[in-house]
Amino acid sequence: MDADDTESLDYGLNDEDEEGSTGTRRMLKSKSKAREHKEQLQRLEEKDPEFFQFLKEHDQELLDFDEEDIEESADSDIEGGETVVDDEIARGNLNFEEKPSKNIVTAEMVDSWCKSIKESGKVGAIRSLMRAFRWASHYGDDEGGDSSARLGTMSSSVFNKIMIFVLTEMDGILRKLLKLPASGGKKETIKDLMGTRQWKNYNHMVKSYLGNALHILNQMTDTEMISFTLRRLKCSTLLLAALPSLLRRYIKVALHFWGTGGGALPVVSFLFLRDLCVRIGSDCLDECYKGVYKAYVLNCQFVNATKLQRIQFLGNCVIELLGVDLATAYQHAFIFIRQLGMILREALAMKTKEAFRKVYEWKFINCLELWTGAVCAYSSEADFQPLAYPLTQIILGVARLVPTARYFPLRLRCVRMLNRIAAATATFIPVSMLLLDMLEMKELNRAATGGVGKAVDLRTILKVSKPTLKTRAFQEACVYAVIEELAEHLAQWSYSIAFFELSFIPSVRLRGFCKSTKVERFRKEMRQLIRQIDANSDFTNQRRTSTSFLPNDPAASSFFEDEKKSGASPLSQHVATLRQRAQQRSDALMQSSVLVGEKSSVFGEQMSDSDGEDDAINEQGAAAFSSSWLPGSDSKVKPPKVEKDGKKKKKKKKKRNIEQLEGLASDEDIVEDLVLSSDEDEEMRDSPFSEKNGDGDKELPAKQNTKKRKASMKRLKKNAESQGKNSKKRKKAT
Repeated sequence: MDADDTESLDYGLNDEDEEGSTGTRRMLKSKSKAREHKEQLQRLEEKDPEFFQFLKEHDQELLDFDEEDIEESADSDIEGGETVVDDEIARGNLNFEEKPSKNIVTAEMVDSWCKSIKESGKVGAIRSLMRAFRWASHYGDDEGGDSSARLGTMSSSVFNKIMIFVLTEMDGILRKLLKLPASGGKKETIKDLMGTRQWKNYNHMVKSYLGNALHILNQMTDTEMISFTLRRLKCSTLLLAALPSLLRRYIKVALHFWGTGGGALPVVSFLFLRDLCVRIGSDCLDECYKGVYKAYVLNCQFVNATKLQRIQFLGNCVIELLGVDLATAYQHAFIFIRQLGMILREALAMKTKEAFRKVYEWKFINCLELWTGAVCAYSSEADFQPLAYPLTQIILGVARLVPTARYFPLRLRCVRMLNRIAAATATFIPVSMLLLDMLEMKELNRAATGGVGKAVDLRTILKVSKPTLKTRAFQEACVYAVIEELAEHLAQWSYSIAFFELSFIPSVRLRGFCKSTKVERFRKEMRQLIRQIDANSDFTNQRRTSTSFLPNDPAASSFFEDEKKSGASPLSQHVATLRQRAQQRSDALMQSSVLVGEKSSVFGEQMSDSDGEDDAINEQGAAAFSSSWLPGSDSKVKPPKVEKDGKKKKKKKKKRNIEQLEGLASDEDIVEDLVLSSDEDEEMRDSPFSEKNGDGDKELPAKQNTKKRKASMKRLKKNAESQGKNSKKRKKAT
């Protein structure tokens, strides 16, 4: 490339390169206008001194006019509009078809700009680099049209070099130009800066950097590229306080990556959103709170073993974000909890299947789990304490809505939530009745009639099928869960002065269960729990006989304070062993079914990498931008090749048939229609809710699903019968 070719792109690198350009002509015109304006002010001072004095008092900026201001404003006008190349193209002075080399960005150009910026911080070099960054970001846009000729061409290595340097260095460069602190800052800093000369001169660079970075962010498909770009843009979130339209678009993009991304991308996106809320505050809090809650709801409409850990991760992110501003978070939490209460009230009033279905679905239950975690996390804060009572009432209403044995998993989830709230707020919640009523139903009080059955994971289902209800595995899972949750509830008050009265009714009803049940292993577990309750009653009664204060005395709150810290009560020690047993049981279920969160488990590992040292930034950028990817190129995943081998196709078909049969047989993850009748012998059908997912697709209604299943099963039976008849005919023939 010759010297003339370099001059066509290297605008503003030095004074010599700028001579003869359109930008120089504009600056010369502006200088002449500045001189004329100064001469007019001098003539005004001579002709009308009184008016000149008035201007001096009320409009000092008009009199403090300087040629440098005109030069800087001219530069900003050039950058704020189209580029110089765009102007030349519009006038027809450049013809890229005849001279394609004039709009090629080379590695030597990028290196010279970067060197000039690092050594002397020249504004011209920064502008040239930002122009190349714009070209790189919009590379491939409107491909084949007239507008494509307005952008430069570059190789993938040049693209990577521009991206790495701009994303790693531009935040520091802009902060120096705007005279901002090297890192951090609050919204007030930007608000004060917007009235200064620095902002007027260089705000176009801020808009160009953040706008083009957002554009390329929407074009990227590689997770590592997106993660690195977001991680670097997080340093510049403070600048978005001056650009409300860009701020809203960044929030939408970050919410999308947080809800749908894989690997470390959800963590990086969440850290970006949290930094926005911390730096900018009220301007983005409402939108972020509504956005994360909506994204959480879209992700938790259905739960299975593989999605469980991801949903927990998203819920933890929402709870962490609420802690940025608890006063604003309380207003949103109150509205969302009130919506749940209105849905429950409608179900209690109408008592129809559709109304009950809105309550007994994963979306509703996971929202209760989310707000339970939020109330427990901020129970000591005055802003969130009032939410504990309405949330508790809603959970109690949900647990009692349909008191049948098929909804035992849902009731146990409600009990766990209530136990968490009671432990966090140190408030008594009567959950023992919910558990003891379960033990008196015939499904848990009698021996199982449906065989051993498949192991049941109560964390991933809300309702069990009718055959599963009669199995020994389901019965054991429910009884052990009742014992564990009841022990948790009583252990919370094992140091209370009123423990004897509180545990009296549960103890009596547990003894009744031991007499009525015909299952010896259940009787053994209950007797062990009863012995621990009696031992704990003796433990508290011995101290209570020596006390002299009244029950309403404040000294009663410090009763057994030292023992409580050490966990010395019999029930506390028994609960510790029960927790270990429950953990072993859940681990066994995970190993036997599916590895929970196989891909989402990297979230925690990537968290530490996202906050690495500045020394590793270049290495991370080189690793992320090391491919031949360019915007507008065919970056989508190619479809798999068609196999020519017929045997492989047959094996794949067999695998698919087996998987379909297994899917038809296992309906434990489906929330079925609610049955108002207490008679469990009535025919019930499974019906997943017809809800819209995040992509806008509708699921099939329950009747179509059941018809499809029956039709497929009939086909399988017919095939088996026909095969049997054919084999009999062959035998007769032989």
